[in-house]
Amino acid sequence: MKRTLVAVALLTVAGASVAALPALAAAPADLAAAASPGMLAAMERDLGLSKDAALARIAAEDKAARTEDRLRATLSDAFGGSWFDAASGTLVVGVTDAGKASAVRADGARAAVVRHSARKLDATADTLDRSLAAAPAGVTGWYVDVRRNTVTVTAAPGATAQAKSFVARAGADRAAVTVVESAETPRTLYNLYGGDAYYMGSGGRCSVGFSVQGGYVTAGHCGRVGTSTTGSNRVAQGTFRGSSFPGDDLAVVAVNSSWTPQGMVNRYDGYGVSVRGSQEAPVGSSVCRSGSTTGWHCGTIQSKNQTVRYAEGAVYGLTRTSVCAEPGDSGGSFISGNQAQGVTSGGSGDCTSGGTTYFQPVNEILNRYGLTLVTR
Repeated sequence: MKRTLVAVALLTVAGASVAALPALAAAPADLAAAASPGMLAAMERDLGLSKDAALARIAAEDKAARTEDRLRATLSDAFGGSWFDAASGTLVVGVTDAGKASAVRADGARAAVVRHSARKLDATADTLDRSLAAAPAGVTGWYVDVRRNTVTVTAAPGATAQAKSFVARAGADRAAVTVVESAETPRTLYNLYGGDAYYMGSGGRCSVGFSVQGGYVTAGHCGRVGTSTTGSNRVAQGTFRGSSFPGDDLAVVAVNSSWTPQGMVNRYDGYGVSVRGSQEAPVGSSVCRSGSTTGWHCGTIQSKNQTVRYAEGAVYGLTRTSVCAEPGDSGGSFISGNQAQGVTSGGSGDCTSGGTTYFQPVNEILNRYGLTLVTR
């Protein structure tokens, strides 16, 4: 399951962002007016639409959704599904009875005569769902394809015969099913946030520092080069690509394609803090830490260029803070405002009685390995 944190800006900004959310029942014009700059930018990037074209499409899609609801009820068993034709900005509605096409056109949509009703296709997909446990490994999924008026079963290359046999054993109407081979292998995707837990293959748990392109930074004492990691959900995650400890306490983990590094730090209350950069904060500044043992705690930056003599050896150039931490928080994020500061190295005390915690400055890690911080 793909986990999502809600971005939190600074105090009053967070309240303003909540108030700006559009009402779900907004009219088409209101929807267009409420489109955020981020949405419009994403539509331009991913769909090749100008701002005006994106606004027009949002309004047209809202109209199409309302029309679909009406026609689904009006056509009843003759409703064969519907889809939005982006080229014409028109809703296309399938009908199993050609005599119903006029009702579709009267409501401003385009009619297409199809063989199977939407109810028939949904029922066919439900039949396959009930036989999920019997599906062979070569069958990767199925879905209702309203444009082609069929239930498409996806199969691995060379597994068409297995898929057809599965459909027959499931008792689904084979006339309503199409088998398509695909080399794509579906996988679950996971977001990665600063402060999240991860586990080392060699044993132990640490915390993610900050997301970088292709992975994340963390503490060097958590793992050596080649150490494998799993995420907080124990799903395979990545491998330590670089690590230095003692002397420094820094590392970078490269993650696999199931994980998406996010420019946010987990605040452990269902919300996250956006990372905007890595401008170093001065002594005396407030700073907060996220870690997988104790969650979110704050304090102040007390001094810099600290040498700490751990039992394993000395580490130089650390920053001293009044923030508490406990085992398992190692590697986690230190952030001041929305600027990344460093990753948790070690300290004394705990989060019951208080303590002192040191962090490895993040910019040193970024520069050492030529990394790009993920921001938002």
